[in-house]
Amino acid sequence: MSITLPDDPTDIKTATKPRRKFNRFVNNPVIEDYSLRYAPKSFRTWSQYAVFSAALGGIAYLADQAIGGSLAVEYGFTNAFYAILAAATVIFLTGIPIAYYCAKYNVDVDLLTRGAGFGYLGSTITSVIYASFTFIFFALEGSVMAQAFNLYFGIPLPYGYAIASLMIIPLVAFGMTLLSKLQVWTQPIWLFLLFSPPIAVLVVDPHAIGQWTSFAGSSPSGTAFNPLLFGAAAGIALSLIAQIGEQADYLRFMPDKTKQNSIGWWLAVLGAGPGWVILGAAKQLMGSFFASVAFNHGTPLAKANEPIQMYHAGFNAMFGVGMVAISIATFFIILSQIKINVTNAYSGSLSWSNFFSRIFHAHPGRLVYIFLNIGISLTLMELNMFEFLGKILGFYSNVAVAWIGAVTADLVINKPLLKLSPNYVEFKRANLYNFNPVGFGSMIIASVISVAAFFGLFGAYAAAFSSFIALGIAFIASPIIAIITKGKYYVARDPSYHAGISHSTMNCVSCGYEFEKEDMTGCPFHAGNICSLCCSLDSDCHDMCKKPHATPSLAFGTPPIV
Repeated sequence: MSITLPDDPTDIKTATKPRRKFNRFVNNPVIEDYSLRYAPKSFRTWSQYAVFSAALGGIAYLADQAIGGSLAVEYGFTNAFYAILAAATVIFLTGIPIAYYCAKYNVDVDLLTRGAGFGYLGSTITSVIYASFTFIFFALEGSVMAQAFNLYFGIPLPYGYAIASLMIIPLVAFGMTLLSKLQVWTQPIWLFLLFSPPIAVLVVDPHAIGQWTSFAGSSPSGTAFNPLLFGAAAGIALSLIAQIGEQADYLRFMPDKTKQNSIGWWLAVLGAGPGWVILGAAKQLMGSFFASVAFNHGTPLAKANEPIQMYHAGFNAMFGVGMVAISIATFFIILSQIKINVTNAYSGSLSWSNFFSRIFHAHPGRLVYIFLNIGISLTLMELNMFEFLGKILGFYSNVAVAWIGAVTADLVINKPLLKLSPNYVEFKRANLYNFNPVGFGSMIIASVISVAAFFGLFGAYAAAFSSFIALGIAFIASPIIAIITKGKYYVARDPSYHAGISHSTMNCVSCGYEFEKEDMTGCPFHAGNICSLCCSLDSDCHDMCKKPHATPSLAFGTPPIV
């Protein structure tokens, strides 16, 4: 464990400022999980397989099935099928560089965004975008669980929403330490229950595939392809692009890549990172298939997109109509929703921690924000967001795609090709400008134009393909702004240290705790080395380290250039 108090605090050079004190939740790394920091090597004790399995368990959600079913019901099989494949291709390609950088530099997507063209405060908006993803999908998954409670136990939906939310809190409180075990232990039975129903349906009813491919739902174009409907459907499927952030929350705990583990490391990163969408797209297609099956077995079209109805029909093919089928379907729904909503709550707590620490210079602990994230999700559930799923996700995808597009453009164009962005990930406040127009500006431009298109300002085709407009503009604007600004807003001062130097620990002059070098920086205000969290929370220094008159700090034996 890398957080340790010094044996003799007098051995640390301290300024006249009082030492910062954290509450017991922040000081407990098992609960806090380095929510605002680089994940230190001493804490990353999991194997590549354990991290991969935990991250894979984080996509056990049934939102894919609900989305796939909704697309099939609203747009018909043909439009839904091609939309799911198109969105999955975009999500996979944009996810590769994000997964790689998060795993290599052991940072979450918020810290990555800071250094990938957004700046220290510029990434606060993306923290809210990411937090919105977690509570929207927590609400969606909670709604699916409540539907199962309602069908099996007869629990009214409003009470089911509360139960589905509150039961997650004790499971997510202990972060990766508990989540890794939960996901690994439940994985085999979950995979069996996921794939056995469609196989059973195909064995019992060989005509199910034909009924699926001819399923028109309520589509205005029937079974025919329609570019407007395809674009709208793809936009909804692209709302899942921010899922790479939740994958990164696990990938930051990857062990260091070495010559010995290189192949396994890459397989784990690609499988647990962008690889999630391969299974995700398969689940969406499965959802569209089950919507057809449920409808053809008497489920009303309006309810055919509910996963409990889908899997009830699927398990009926395995066990016949009766209590066994509905009981196993309910168990599967509950298991799946627990596996994903612990991830949604966990990732949301990380994102809110990052957001509020920068706004208010205070950090009460990740545990506090679990309650905030779940509270917002529960409110959405009680407002019956499931009924407006398509509209909510269609709008959200424009902003999410603009964010991910801007980050990806920086990682694949501005860093390696233009060499205007640093070749490492700089996330510390002391070394960053508050706003970098490269990523932040391109995201804002792409978001404004695509949202305007979504609401029909530029015509029907632009409305249907607004998410693709967001991606294209972000990708084009990012390198253009980087060239115009000559990359001058990436690093505010020449850091005396960046990731890549051998690991060792240092004491923070502000809090007195010990951290690895990657989390430390020189601070002229405190006259010593300070950890990234204390640097973030300091409200008295007024960023004096980035001003020309700042006194150089002898951090790591080399004064930073200010």
